[in-house]
Amino acid sequence: MIRYALRVLSLAAALGLWQVLTSRDVDLWLRFSQFPTVTDVARAFADRLAGPDYWTDLTDSLTRILTGFLLAAVLGVATGVLVARSRLAEDLLGPVLEVIRPVPAIALVPVAILLFPSNEQGIVFITCTAAFFPVLVSTRHAVRALTPTWEEAVRTMGGGRWRVLASVVLPGALPGVFGGLSVGIGVSWICVISAEMISGQYGVGYRTWQDYTVVDYPGVFVGMVTIGVLGWLTSTAVELLGRRLTHWLPRTGYVPAARPRSARRRADATAPADTAAPPAGPGAPPADTAAAPTHTDSEEARDEHLVRD
Repeated sequence: MIRYALRVLSLAAALGLWQVLTSRDVDLWLRFSQFPTVTDVARAFADRLAGPDYWTDLTDSLTRILTGFLLAAVLGVATGVLVARSRLAEDLLGPVLEVIRPVPAIALVPVAILLFPSNEQGIVFITCTAAFFPVLVSTRHAVRALTPTWEEAVRTMGGGRWRVLASVVLPGALPGVFGGLSVGIGVSWICVISAEMISGQYGVGYRTWQDYTVVDYPGVFVGMVTIGVLGWLTSTAVELLGRRLTHWLPRTGYVPAARPRSARRRADATAPADTAAPPAGPGAPPADTAAAPTHTDSEEARDEHLVRD
């Protein structure tokens, strides 16, 4: 509960700072006097929620992002596994994919306009391309990092290629796959909004650009807030799905433990005696052979703890 309270407090502090800087027209190096206040944005948000255009834009953007992202997830995972498991596929597809991968997805807008008969299909294509390469790269690295012993064990028990794929490759690569999906959903939102601004009809990005052209800055910030909330919700959904499908993974976190008070007392008591006290007599053992404390296990155990969620 303390962590959630801190998160809410940080968000409230950011909004409060925004309100103070904009309401007082603070102009230092950054010109906050040009920004709308939090109350102006909230008022514009309430007006948008009451109209039908906001919900139409929201539906269109979600439809585009989900369609393109699902296509990218299927194609990215399949291509990543194929390239990682087959040398022939790597030789045939690898060079083409590596040449296309550095090209920004938003730079493919002219290609989409020329290639597809409608803007809607072009926007889905750009969204799919944006998420495809993060999923592909993460899946490829995850498959190549699998321990060969697992595959050998399945083959020893009579399992074939499809059995290895279903029992070893796909379950073992799931953490890496969902890492790529988390990155891909964020990149998809960036590109779908940019594509809507350039060639879209309806959508959150299209409406945000229209507000900018008519100098409706509160409306621009309404679009920005909407994009941020939608991106956070979709990325959280992907993360929760990944946790559900990889529930067999250990969930660990580092929690520093305090040094036991009794151990501190023993250390304080023995340190002066070891450094200042001379040998008791001719038969006494030298200082470097004196008996050491027997609590090394507790000393090491306090350094690091793995706490299961």
